Amino acid sequence: MSAIDIGALDRRLILQAPSEVDDGAGGVTRDYAAVTTLWASVTPLSMRGDSEAERVGAVLRFRIVIRFRSDVTTRHRLIDGTHIYRIVAVREHGRRRFIEIDAEERQD
Repeated sequence: MSAIDIGALDRRLILQAPSEVDDGAGGVTRDYAAVTTLWASVTPLSMRGDSEAERVGAVLRFRIVIRFRSDVTTRHRLIDGTHIYRIVAVREHGRRRFIEIDAEERQD
């Protein structure tokens, strides 16, 4: 990836972290809680068909760039209105200046 212009971070996304709560039956219920709101660049990359639990849909892949944070992992997700981006990979870009995220969004 080439140099990143800070002005290209033109979308406000919500970073969410998983939170697990005891369900009282020996298991857990997973939900997500907001960590912060941040500026990002979101670039669509590709789309593929998908079938999950008898649902037919598509998985869209995106490259998302944000300012460097050391706490973003593949357990987090990013929210943009009704769009939910599942993080599949995180890479440092520009000597701790930015991180580049590979993300997927499922559309049914």
